[in-house]
Amino acid sequence: MATTERKPLLLDFEKPLAELATRIEQIRQLAEENGVDVSGQIRQLEARAMQLREEIFTSLSPSQRLQVARHPRRPSTLDYIQAISDEWMELHGDRGGSDDPALVGGVGRLGGQPVVMLGNQKGRDTKDNIARNFGMASPGGYRKAMRLMEHANKFGMPILTFIDTPGALPTVVAEQQGAGEAIAYNLREMFCLDVPIVCTVIGEAFSGGALGISVGDRLLMFEHAVYTVITPEACAAILWKDASKAPQAAAVLKMTANDLQNLGIIDHILPEPIGGAHSDPLAAVTTLKQALLDNLEELNCLTPQERRQMRYEKFRKIGVFTEVSHS
Repeated sequence: MATTERKPLLLDFEKPLAELATRIEQIRQLAEENGVDVSGQIRQLEARAMQLREEIFTSLSPSQRLQVARHPRRPSTLDYIQAISDEWMELHGDRGGSDDPALVGGVGRLGGQPVVMLGNQKGRDTKDNIARNFGMASPGGYRKAMRLMEHANKFGMPILTFIDTPGALPTVVAEQQGAGEAIAYNLREMFCLDVPIVCTVIGEAFSGGALGISVGDRLLMFEHAVYTVITPEACAAILWKDASKAPQAAAVLKMTANDLQNLGIIDHILPEPIGGAHSDPLAAVTTLKQALLDNLEELNCLTPQERRQMRYEKFRKIGVFTEVSHS
């Protein structure tokens, strides 16, 4: 049976890498056809390709990081959950009449410990994305998330959330069903939970849609993920009436992992394989699983009161600044 390799989906800034890879393959084919040994030259070109890839991915602009965060083959919430858990059972419904496929969750075991895991779920293609509302949760999705978190709190299971959404579902029906109230309720209640909560930004995380499941004791973030109050496209459309200025907006929004760590908003940056998490999903899974285990080990040593106080103080510090007088 014939097999076909899946073609890579190249981002704009990856084109030099593709051209170099094509050149290497052409030289290899010509050498085979003519019986010439060019292994030395091939090794040099492959070393150059690896160096170029590292140079590109260590100096990405904020808008380029956004492209990586939105890559259609980037691992999703379900990819990570199924890869890191010893056991996993998805739970459905908000007990109010809906089951939002854009926000998934359930119970499982991580390192032998029972946990509740939940997060935004995007699709792999257009059809799947439409079915999952492109990872934009409805009010029912946030209510389902809260139901699962209350279940975790009742039975003493840590909560792990995975954030990857352009925002909450922006429809009239969602507003009529209380989108703002559902997110606000989650924010308030997550501060009161007794169990450890570790939140991880795995892709793009924008607006209240991201905040609705990101109140926790620890906030982790993948190296090429992004997290801020509004998408660069929407920001540019509001500020400059021109969505094409999204790269400029991306730069000023301070949405990269390094920016957010410097601002004290996130706690740890999870390094990605050179080329992004989609280039080596297993390596990304290994990094995430170890980070979650390490953080849970620390948080499990604290009392519920200590965790709640630490959580409160963590968020009280966000936005604090010092103004220097020049007079």
